[in-house]
Amino acid sequence: MLERDTHLFLTELAGRAPSDELLWLEALTHGSTGQARDYQRLEFLGDRVLGLAIAQWLFGLDHADEGSLSQRLNALVSRTSCAEVARSIGLGAHIRLGKQARDDGGQDSDNILGDVMEALIGASFVTQGFDATAEMIRRLWADLVAGKAGKAKHPKSALQEWAAGNRRKIPEYRLIQRFGPDHAARFTVAVSIKGVGEAEATGNSMRDAETAAAEAFMQRFG
Repeated sequence: MLERDTHLFLTELAGRAPSDELLWLEALTHGSTGQARDYQRLEFLGDRVLGLAIAQWLFGLDHADEGSLSQRLNALVSRTSCAEVARSIGLGAHIRLGKQARDDGGQDSDNILGDVMEALIGASFVTQGFDATAEMIRRLWADLVAGKAGKAKHPKSALQEWAAGNRRKIPEYRLIQRFGPDHAARFTVAVSIKGVGEAEATGNSMRDAETAAAEAFMQRFG
């Protein structure tokens, strides 16, 4: 079954608690774990769902010709873009990897992050249908589609790059506390880098708290 932090992460991602935990767990499982089922089948499905959702979105946004739309679509569904979105939500910490893959930096691999992001889209499609999944994609890809990507790094991406540039292990996020009623829950998260230190922050969601914690860490140690 899903660990508590991962359950909260997926609930935040999908907008509701995962209805089929084993399927979502499959989407997070890399082949290096030796498990009978890993993310590859869901990745195959998610790739197609992502392409359709983005194509539909772009079609409604402007009246560019086919060539321009195709060029933009290819950029938005690329492995790099999928990995960028994955990093922005802290997906790496929830991927199930074998020891060797983890030691080799699999949590921050563009290939693995991109594949798992697509697998999660596949799991969403199977459990929630296209409309809910397209809504999730629009939320996650909003900055990229608006052309904002690259103008200012997301705090979690900036911290990840800072750690790599300083030859440190990847940041680790940990839920400290969840409080308040379900409709107005608050989350306190700590982020730490081994050998450097730790910072905490609170937000209205796990994602907001992790982002604020990354900002606090960079202000203190960056």
